[in-house]
Amino acid sequence: MKENNKVVLAYSGGLDTSVILKWLVNKGYEVIAYIADVGQAGDFQKAKRKALKAGAKKVYIEDLKKELVTDYIFPIFKANALYEGRYLLGTSAARPLIAKRQIEIAAKEGAAYVSHGATGKGNDQVRFELGYYALNPKIKVIAPWKTEEFLAEFKGRTDLINYAKAHNIEISSTIAKPYSEDDNLLHISHEAGILEDPAHECAEDIYSKTVSPEKAPNTPTKIKIQFKDGAPVKVTNLNTGKSETDPLKLFNMLNDLGARNGIGRIDMVENRFVGIKSRGVYETPGGTILYAAHKDIEGIAMDREVMRLRDMFSPKFAELVYNGFWFSPEMSFLMAAINESQKAIDGSVTLKLYKGNVMVMGRQSPSSLYNKDLSSMDIAGGFNQKDSEGFIKIHATRLMAHSAIMNSHGNN
Repeated sequence: MKENNKVVLAYSGGLDTSVILKWLVNKGYEVIAYIADVGQAGDFQKAKRKALKAGAKKVYIEDLKKELVTDYIFPIFKANALYEGRYLLGTSAARPLIAKRQIEIAAKEGAAYVSHGATGKGNDQVRFELGYYALNPKIKVIAPWKTEEFLAEFKGRTDLINYAKAHNIEISSTIAKPYSEDDNLLHISHEAGILEDPAHECAEDIYSKTVSPEKAPNTPTKIKIQFKDGAPVKVTNLNTGKSETDPLKLFNMLNDLGARNGIGRIDMVENRFVGIKSRGVYETPGGTILYAAHKDIEGIAMDREVMRLRDMFSPKFAELVYNGFWFSPEMSFLMAAINESQKAIDGSVTLKLYKGNVMVMGRQSPSSLYNKDLSSMDIAGGFNQKDSEGFIKIHATRLMAHSAIMNSHGNN
């Protein structure tokens, strides 16, 4: 063992990271457990006691919720980023922040190592480790699920449970969970286990954040979201008059409203970065509402050509987030471009939430590029319709030339 044997472990309190914690202690490491509060359900004090009992020298519980909203979730929605056109990047959004704080704690504690419990088949190992190395190129990473010694000792869940029992590690259940979950402010994901059959219908009892659309209220909820520079700054429930302006509180409000109205369920098969296809069932209530509202306010306040360029960037932005390249030069470049595109995205959008649907009712913006007189069918509004004749002929020149060539080839 090297002289500096300190390791900061990303710790959840679950079976895997509890076993990893004890395994590291038994290998002679001084383990500092780090619990990142990104909005997931759980008893963090109970997890802290569990970590200390398992041999951790110190436990950090870090409240990262507000930073997650302002510095990660909002930028993703400014970019209208959807991975493979559907996934709102719930798990992906939190990983760079978790990695960032872990590296900061390692620096504070003088730890040479960081560790995580992500497997060698998934995306999270990539997101964590790319974040670690980008933020501290000298850091050493212990990834047990890619360590030969660990894999030889633990073939699966049964071995983990037996190890926990042998070392007096408290576990909640010995029954295999039928699926796995990741929970944070933006979403909850359900995958693996019984969901590995892509044809298997996701049972209603798997969903935990959102009510079934069939059981959602029969009366729609009307809301207004106000934007400044592309970020939401105020949410108002028009049914009750209640409003929130704090970033974390307004996002929680969107989550509550979306969950209550059965909004944000997605069941899809996606392509993991490591090349494996996987099925994910996601619940993203607040994010689904925010995505619809932000896309709509851009329609009235964003220049057409800027929008076309931004729309070219959005899939790449989503891919970078999904694949773990948040702290990369290409992401810095794209982020600067996205932020520039959002400088005039101000105003408000009114929406109706009803049984799983998000319906835009109207929008207004002080940066509006919409000219009622120009678009009107009833008045000229300063637009000379005769100009359209030359406009069409110019664009038709290429088409007519192509047609003439094709006709001549056909005659031959």
